[in-house]
Amino acid sequence: MSQDTTPAAPAPEPAANEPVGLGKPSPATAPVPTPDGLGTGPGDAPGTDPSGDEGTDYAAYDVPAGTVVVQGPSLLARVGAEVFGTFVLVLVGLGVAMYASLGSVGGGALGVALAFGIAVLAAAAAVGHVSGGHFNPAVTLGAALAGRTAWRDVLPYWLAQLMGGALGAAIVFIAIPSSLPEVLGKGDVRALFSGVANGYGEHSPLNALVTSGTSGASTAEFTLFAALVLELVATAVFVGVILGATDRRAHRALAPVAIGLALTVLLLVTIPATNGSLNPARSFAAALFSESWAWKQLWVFVVAPLLGAALAGLVYRAFAAEPPVEDNLLEDDDVYVTQEDVVVVESRQA
Repeated sequence: MSQDTTPAAPAPEPAANEPVGLGKPSPATAPVPTPDGLGTGPGDAPGTDPSGDEGTDYAAYDVPAGTVVVQGPSLLARVGAEVFGTFVLVLVGLGVAMYASLGSVGGGALGVALAFGIAVLAAAAAVGHVSGGHFNPAVTLGAALAGRTAWRDVLPYWLAQLMGGALGAAIVFIAIPSSLPEVLGKGDVRALFSGVANGYGEHSPLNALVTSGTSGASTAEFTLFAALVLELVATAVFVGVILGATDRRAHRALAPVAIGLALTVLLLVTIPATNGSLNPARSFAAALFSESWAWKQLWVFVVAPLLGAALAGLVYRAFAAEPPVEDNLLEDDDVYVTQEDVVVVESRQA
């Protein structure tokens, strides 16, 4: 498809009380100027190519002066931003979590939570204006249900987020020293990497700590129900914060900070129980390079965050939504007003 614009003859003055400039472009009803080579001269049927190419159709419509035109980043640019943002989030988060328990080298649960929070803050500030700064399939679903993101973008965003997360986890995995698992008594690299995967029951971080501290005499397992509830509620709160902080009525310059702090404190709540997911892309990325138990429990960290995000999106739409507009969270659109009447001609292959 190609587009061309040429100035049209001055439009007649609007009648009294007639709205100007904010409606959709209306189809041209009179002969309109066309780009070079299309012509509307004698013998040329309007909307056909005089060169004889009958496989191309042309459509023309008027854009009146004063029309507000909104143009955002292309889908390719937005998908690329989601790959990058999710890559940064998973690389930093899992990279810190990988060595969090190694004394002064690691940062413990607080270090992990801060790593994820600061990473999402930085990524949102860097490319949030391009894609909206989702970096999480749950956020994309919640935004779509809230009417803030187009449904046609959901699948491309999900694929981009899974790809970015997998790349980030791969970097962390291949950087693990080959001798480290043996030193730590973990068997192999996959067994060591499984420590950053999300899990419940015997794979809860708190249970591993209690079991290790008591030489197996005691356990502190979080049940499947507890894991589902914690992940669902935490993700609902997180997505609710995102929808509120990025609302046009809020001070959006502070949105990345609010989102990063919210993720940090919610991870501090969930890390002892499930290692803190709130993000199916993060859980998927960790499971890719972990032992088989991580794959068996992965569904929990896909279903619960998606349900929590759906709940937040529906509540926002019901009680807090502004007039319908797809502003896609942090994404910036280019908005301009036409200064004169313009005719747009589009070509379509039949």
